[in-house]
Amino acid sequence: MGMASDRRIGAPEAKNRGVLLDAAEQLMLEDGYAAVTSRRVAERAGLKPQLVHYYFRTMDDLFIEVFRRMSKLGLEAHAEVLKSDQPLWAMWEFGSDPHVARLTMEFMGLANHRKALRAEIAVFADRFREQQVEVMTAALKRYGQERSDVPAVVWAVFATSVSRVLVLEQSLGISFGHEEMLSFCEEWLRQLEGERAPVDASASA
Repeated sequence: MGMASDRRIGAPEAKNRGVLLDAAEQLMLEDGYAAVTSRRVAERAGLKPQLVHYYFRTMDDLFIEVFRRMSKLGLEAHAEVLKSDQPLWAMWEFGSDPHVARLTMEFMGLANHRKALRAEIAVFADRFREQQVEVMTAALKRYGQERSDVPAVVWAVFATSVSRVLVLEQSLGISFGHEEMLSFCEEWLRQLEGERAPVDASASA
């Protein structure tokens, strides 16, 4: 008999594969990464448990593919919002998305136990930050706010870190200091880009 690792893995484009990825992501959002087992993923997807390991050799492979899919979609969405007329507002709002914040924290917690996933997160984070710094640099130059003592990367890290932390704290019921922090950040954005213009949902459809 051949070794299990030699068996044929389901094609990446297979429909069931996507259904399993959706199921794993939803379980992470609802119950945390510890709840993601092959049996529970299969139950949520309405498929047989054997199919989990048909498409993914190990649970590490499953987690990595969920993260890669999220990362790819995130980079594409982030690139689009940053093309807007108010890129700094767009960056702030993207970082305030509760869905993204929750999944990011679950993956970071999981990465403490899975080195392969840790490496994936590091690669994605660097690419994501490079996007942010590029846009922040152009925006600060446009608004005449370039300062040699405060590099654009500092502003980028500040903006995304603050918005993400506030969202996570809100999910835990923490609100102390949030009103003041939001007021400070949003006033800074208004000084640079004016009031937030209504987002045309049809433009991104």
